[in-house]
Amino acid sequence: MSEKGGAAAKPVLLSGGNPQIPKGEGDAPVQAYIAAMPGWKQDIGRALDTLIVGAVPGVRKAVKWNTPLYGAPDREGWFLSFHCFDRYVKVSFFQGGSLEPAPPVKSKYPAVRYAHVHEGEEVDAGRFTDWVQQAAALPGEKM
Repeated sequence: MSEKGGAAAKPVLLSGGNPQIPKGEGDAPVQAYIAAMPGWKQDIGRALDTLIVGAVPGVRKAVKWNTPLYGAPDREGWFLSFHCFDRYVKVSFFQGGSLEPAPPVKSKYPAVRYAHVHEGEEVDAGRFTDWVQQAAALPGEKM
């Protein structure tokens, strides 16, 4: 983050409270995104990141289009992202239609499925970890 008058400038929050973070590869931009998530969404972002890292050793990370992306360490493409909206954090599984059971929220794209985490909800660690491991084994989405 840039310095302005000796203090780090806060990221701009876009619609839904989604942080505007510069594009970048690796853990640092993802951690900057999570740190800039407003209020209760930050706890969800931390929980998601922790579960993903635990489920997929060596997971690749990046921020593109103000969204954290996660990829399998041994292949190109991305299997998951998350994004802030007003009332929830949307987790996108790019090959979610192939997961068993499929995440609950449909997309206009048949392969993509979503899980929404609302304020006050905890991430179901067992279910989420299973989805992440399945998703990481599938071909990634090129972006």
